[in-house]
Amino acid sequence: MTMETKQRVRNRTKSGLWVLFIGFLLFLIGIRPAMFGLDRSPVIGFVQIAVFLIGLAVMCGGGYLVLNALWNGREKSILADIGFRLVATGYLIAAMSGMADVFGIGSHRFPKVPYFGAVQATGVISGQLLIVLGFLMTIPLPYRHPKPLIKPKSSP
Repeated sequence: MTMETKQRVRNRTKSGLWVLFIGFLLFLIGIRPAMFGLDRSPVIGFVQIAVFLIGLAVMCGGGYLVLNALWNGREKSILADIGFRLVATGYLIAAMSGMADVFGIGSHRFPKVPYFGAVQATGVISGQLLIVLGFLMTIPLPYRHPKPLIKPKSSP
């Protein structure tokens, strides 16, 4: 690997980590606005749910950038492809669970105040666990040459 390639991978990794960090801050603002002096309501409302889901989406994008940079142009394995799709599926589950009342599939319809209850929290956590599993599947492992099953016979 040339020095220029290493620098390019390093820059892409740093950019992805910054995106991931910004997404984490957005996620924290959505989950715990009181940490930043932004709490205006005792319940978790639509804006809070939207902000933490946007933060989760930005974190997923940053994680994708970082892990894609670590592959460094190599062909991704099938496991990595499945992992990236699992990240997207996990986010979809988290977003649909978080916004269930807004989409009309929750226990409280949208014209009323959206309610973020235990069932929705379980759905969001399940989606986040799928995201983590997907990212773990996309970590590039070092390439090892396969060992031959039969040792070649030495000629006399």
